[in-house]
Amino acid sequence: MTVHPAERTGTEPLDAGRTVGLADAILERQRARESSARTYARSFPIVPARAQGMTIEGADGRRYLDCLSGAGTLALGHNHPVVTEALRRTLGSGAPLHVLDLATPEKDAFTDALFATLPSGFADRARVHFCGPAGTDAVEAAFKLMQTATGRRGLAAFTGAYHGMTAGALAASGGVTTKQPVPGIAADVTRLPYPYSYRCPFGVGGERGARLSSVYTERLLDDPNGGVVPPAAMILEAVQGEGGAVPAPDAWLRDMRRITSERDIPLIVDEVQTGVGRTGAFWAVEHSGIVPDAMVMSKAIGGGLPLAVLVYHEDYDGWLPGAHTGTFRGNTLAMASGTATLRHVVEEGLTDRAAVVGARMTERLNALRGALPAIGDVRGRGLMIGVELVDPEAEPDSCGARPAAPQVAVQVRAACLERGLIVELGGRYDSTVRLLPPLVITDEEAEAVLDRLADAIAAVTAPQGRGVRA
Repeated sequence: MTVHPAERTGTEPLDAGRTVGLADAILERQRARESSARTYARSFPIVPARAQGMTIEGADGRRYLDCLSGAGTLALGHNHPVVTEALRRTLGSGAPLHVLDLATPEKDAFTDALFATLPSGFADRARVHFCGPAGTDAVEAAFKLMQTATGRRGLAAFTGAYHGMTAGALAASGGVTTKQPVPGIAADVTRLPYPYSYRCPFGVGGERGARLSSVYTERLLDDPNGGVVPPAAMILEAVQGEGGAVPAPDAWLRDMRRITSERDIPLIVDEVQTGVGRTGAFWAVEHSGIVPDAMVMSKAIGGGLPLAVLVYHEDYDGWLPGAHTGTFRGNTLAMASGTATLRHVVEEGLTDRAAVVGARMTERLNALRGALPAIGDVRGRGLMIGVELVDPEAEPDSCGARPAAPQVAVQVRAACLERGLIVELGGRYDSTVRLLPPLVITDEEAEAVLDRLADAIAAVTAPQGRGVRA
């Protein structure tokens, strides 16, 4: 059996036992002091002390390959030299670190770098609004902008979506568990079927399933007795992230753009997790060639620091001054690290790198399905990959999908951590292992990720835990 235990660095303190004890004490204090809403801290009972590239070192000296990357935030991995140098340079310059939304050289440079990456036909008539530091605030800003511009209230959103945890963003998201305790949270949202081929909402899958989604959407919006008041906007993800790395077909995205354009419904694309090269294009909408009315951006645009913006067509710029504000819209350090990241991704061709490495990893994962029948589906785009785990003994449905195996997924995540690999779960029933490595992942690191993941799945599911190499 091939096993990849979490490694020692070779430079851990002499009193390693004391260091382990300190890590345990920190974890215990965290459990006692933090709210019950803790998430990642429950999945990964470690205390990161240092990090470089794709590697995290815990306070106990154990090392891990980080395939979570701050939920996709760290496009260049941890402490990349171009990011740390930008931060040192900005700190040494005496630049103000907090100026609300005042103009600064750092903001000007960031805006230039951002607009240089925007899809053709969008940048020349785009406006940017700097939001609070989280992606959910940019989503709220997008909703408010389009409600102001159209005079309408409702929203069209999709099954499987995730847009954030504040009120409007949560309402537009698909997850039921987080909405149940909040009565009426989704009252103004029309839920539409997202084309999820493996678990097709129409039970047919493939291109036909995507086409049915388009037809359903169009007919529902046009039906005078369909119960849908014309919405202020439609919001979608070109690849659903928390929804389980589910990519939308390009033809379906073009259908959504046509349907919304013909009905004067603004189209908002949430690029919070898909942006900055993650899917093998700088922005995920570029695969389909569509130009949305607004794009919501966060995560990787700040180079690892909190930053969120809304970019939209100037025709919708009907806000009055102060219509959407936030104290931390002028994060100078995030703009500096964001500028460095955006430019480095372009200069080093990291979008192409993500496409090549992601395709290679996906191909090898698909090849494992015969040896590891608990792998029901492998999907994604670029370095945004999902591996859905299922019960291989159960009967498949009409699309060939077997029931999700959430308990197996939890065990696989834990087994990965034991082998020095950090992965998180998502998708329906949290049964999809999600891979979000940094764009700078090396070939050797990609192989190690697949080896450790394959071995973890085999250890959890195969008879006698026989290991399988990727």
